[in-house]
Parts: sequence; structure tokens; C-alpha cells
Amino acid sequence: MKYVIRNHAVRICIAASLLAGVVPNANADVITDWNLKASEIVTESKLGTPPAIRAMAIVQTAVHEAVNAIKPDASINAAVAAANRAALSRLLPSQQASIDSAYQAALTQIPEGAAKTAGIAVGEGAAAAVFAQRANDKVSAAEAYRPHTTAGAYVPTASPAAPTWAQRAPWLMASPAQFRPGAPPALTTDAWARDYNEVKELGSKASTKRSVEQTEIARFWEYSLPPIYHGVVRSVANQSGRDVTRNARLFAAVTQAMDDAMISVFEAKYQYNFWRPATAIRNGDIDGNDATQRDASWSPLIDAPMHPEYPSGHAILAAAVGAVLKADVGDARMPLATSSPTAKGATRRWTNVDDFVREVGDSRVYAGIHYRTGVDVGAAMGKQIGELTAEKFLQMPH
Repeated sequence: MKYVIRNHAVRICIAASLLAGVVPNANADVITDWNLKASEIVTESKLGTPPAIRAMAIVQTAVHEAVNAIKPDASINAAVAAANRAALSRLLPSQQASIDSAYQAALTQIPEGAAKTAGIAVGEGAAAAVFAQRANDKVSAAEAYRPHTTAGAYVPTASPAAPTWAQRAPWLMASPAQFRPGAPPALTTDAWARDYNEVKELGSKASTKRSVEQTEIARFWEYSLPPIYHGVVRSVANQSGRDVTRNARLFAAVTQAMDDAMISVFEAKYQYNFWRPATAIRNGDIDGNDATQRDASWSPLIDAPMHPEYPSGHAILAAAVGAVLKADVGDARMPLATSSPTAKGATRRWTNVDDFVREVGDSRVYAGIHYRTGVDVGAAMGKQIGELTAEKFLQMPH
């Protein structure tokens, strides 16, 4: 998972042009329309992945609360617009011009009158209530990561990403460590040798074993900001027969599950501090395993993010999203799709949730930045978080 996206300005431009075009919007509603707008604004803000996921969780929760609080004499469209504006303005004051432009464009479509005024009040109140509920969410804890070294020895000086993210208050988990997995495989085991040799072969920048499609998949999922996942969610939300209440609930559930997934995965990452393939493979002669041969110049297809390997952040996100989608629509086959700025705008499509989740996990091995165990464990964690979220959000009648 990328914490900071390289060539970000270029990718923002590509992303903004793609967000609306992934899936036909014949059945789009005020929820999906504003999800697109909010995603564009969050992307433009240049937040890293964990903060961007947090921002969208707050926004979509405010929208859900506004929809739940609406009265027959209030405009639901005005409430959703106001909830988005109030949440985004507080989260991203540097984007106020874009926020106000989207808000005013939405309000011009709503007739003047008491219903519009009442709807705005409901949306603003819903956003304020969410911020009050999240008052203890620590997002700026003092960073005190201690580099591993011996006195006098040089180590690379780049700071690791999100070492304090697990200090945040979860939305639904009892604690950040609720789904902490067991340790990664011991370096002397067959499981470690299997993981090592698979990523060494498939994930190398110079690999001759990785297929063209596998390379495309790795490049596609190099992007990790919320829009790449929200495109998949809109594939469901834009299906016929859905309503605003159901879609508001779906997006709130998905985004809270994603945010809790980030808290959970960073708690585990810094608990185990497990080495990335590029480190392991260049040091394959010191792991005590005769089945792992060192490659002194090995490099991954995609540069590894600046945080520990175990478990995979992308795998936990995809599985959390997948579990929520399954809870909402079951195992029925349906067209799913999303697009990626890191794949030059390419769109990938699936006919079921499991294939989507599996591809995301596989992509991290093809990219050379995760082992199979890290992917599988991340997916298992995400499934548990998604199912927990679904129990609390999606058991209510639609």
C-alpha cells in the first residue's frame, strides 16, 4: 500500500477524469454523485492513503446520519449536500474553493423553500454529530519511531509511514489489536521458503516468469487511494432497485470498515516489523534457511511502501470491502469495475466479489512487495472486519 503516491499531481489529473466513467451511472443517485465529488476533492488534497481513507469514512458517516435523520418536510438532497460540505470543509480547509463550488452546484438544483432550508440544517447537524463522536480520534500523535541500528552505523533516513496510526480510536473494533494475527512464518520453515521464492520469482523487476497480465495487475493496484475501491462499491450502488437509504448505509459501512482495516493493519505491521522482500532477498544468506538463495541485486517491480510488510494493507482493504458488499448483495454475480491512475486509466472488471478480492492480493506478490502469507493474513483480517461492520450496519431492513 502506498502511503504517498509518486507523481501525485499527474495522477490526480488522471483520477479526476476517470472517477465518473468507470461504471454506467444510469441509476446514480445523490449518494453516488456526492461520493464521486468527495473522492475528487480528497484526491486533490494530496492526502496519503490512511488519512484519505479516514476522511472518506467521516464524510460517508455524516451522509448516512443525515439520511437517517431526514424528515418528510426536509430535502434529502440538500441534507446530503450539506453533510458533505460540512465534513469536507472541516477535514480539508485547503480545498474550500472546490468544496463550495460542488456544494453551490448541487444547491442550484434544489428548489428554494422550507424543505431546502430544513435539509441543510439536518446535514450540517449530522456532520457536527459525527465530529463530536470522533473527538478522541488521535490523528496527530507524536511520531517517535526508533530506527533499528547499532551506534555509529548508517541506515537509510527516510521516515516510515504511519507508525502511530494504530493509536487512533476504531469505529467498530473493540481495540486496534482485536484482529491482530499470529506472527509471520519463522525464517527456518518451509512456509517462509515458499513465500520467499514465490515473490523472488514473480515480483522481480526483471522477472521472466510474471505474465503480461500479471504485470498489468500489479501496476493497476499500485494505486491505493479510496477512489479505486469506491469505484467497485459504486458498481453495486448503481444497480437498479436500490434507494438512497440503502446506498448511504452501504458507503458508511464500507468506509468505516476500510478505516478500521487501516488501524488494524498498521497495529500489526509495527507489532511484527517484518522485512520486505527487497530486504530479505538481498540478505537471503542470513535467514538460516538453505532453501532461500541470496540475490544481491534483486529489486521489486514496484517500490515498496515505507512501512513493514506483514500483513498486506491492500489485501485487508479489499477483503473488508468485499465482506461488506457480500453482506449487502449476497453472492450473486454482478458486474464490478474500477479504474486506476497508475495503470494509465485502465479499467478492470469482475463478475463476483471473490475474484476482485483475490486479484488485489495477488497484485502485491506480482509487484514484489508482499509475501503470500502477508496477503492471505491481511485478507483474513479484512474479512473479519468487514463482517463485523456488516453486523452493525446491514442487518437493518432496507
